[in-house]
Amino acid sequence: MWNQLRNRAVDMTAQLKTKTGQFKNKEFANGAMAMCALIAAADGSIDNAERATMSGLITSNEALKVFPAAELTQKFDFYASKLQSNFQFGKLEATQTIAKLKSKPDQARAVIQIGIIIGGADGFFDDHEKAAVREACHTLGIPPQEFDL
Repeated sequence: MWNQLRNRAVDMTAQLKTKTGQFKNKEFANGAMAMCALIAAADGSIDNAERATMSGLITSNEALKVFPAAELTQKFDFYASKLQSNFQFGKLEATQTIAKLKSKPDQARAVIQIGIIIGGADGFFDDHEKAAVREACHTLGIPPQEFDL
């Protein structure tokens, strides 16, 4: 199972690396960081250790290197702080940010792929993380089955 997840993540990262260069815009960056924050807080809370780990994953992810690392970290911290202070309102704001990509199907799918890659980066894509990605799929009008969710 782990090998399958790792291989899929490698494939998605390669695809995303090509796509994100085309998607270098504020809405995509915001949607991607909102997705990452939702993954970090998928279990209902987000602590400082999770935030630090997630920031490291974001800034080292090959597909996201088209954006300045400081900019991504700032955007991630914004959404993570919202989730940390009031989970339900933070989740609503992050979901609304992701929803802005609904009219851009390629970018929407790329944000879903980022969620899967980041969710599985620790070697385990848990049920809470899968549920967060499924919810984002529904928000974007993308069938979760497209990503084996």
